[in-house]
Amino acid sequence: MTARAATRPSLRWGRAARVAVVALLVVAFLFLFVFPTRSFLAQRREISDARRDLQVIREQNDRLEQTLAELSTPAEIERRAKELQMAYPGEIPYARIPAPTTTTTTP
Repeated sequence: MTARAATRPSLRWGRAARVAVVALLVVAFLFLFVFPTRSFLAQRREISDARRDLQVIREQNDRLEQTLAELSTPAEIERRAKELQMAYPGEIPYARIPAPTTTTTTP
């Protein structure tokens, strides 16, 4: 053995050290690429769901605005008031009473 070889420490990597380095690289890969990608895909899915929900709400809003426009007309207000047996001042409201049903019994 030479003097130079005796003074230099030996850098022999054991099997456990290699496994530890590989595990560290795998964990680093997961943190750098896999987890952010999963988060990105989850956010895209949430955005897609939110856009779909927004479209449904806009359609509901359009229907409600149309219903509001229909209900705001004087003719519709009067028709609904008549259904509730309301009357203008001075009018006399009346309601039809159904004829009594007769039952026939035979002795």
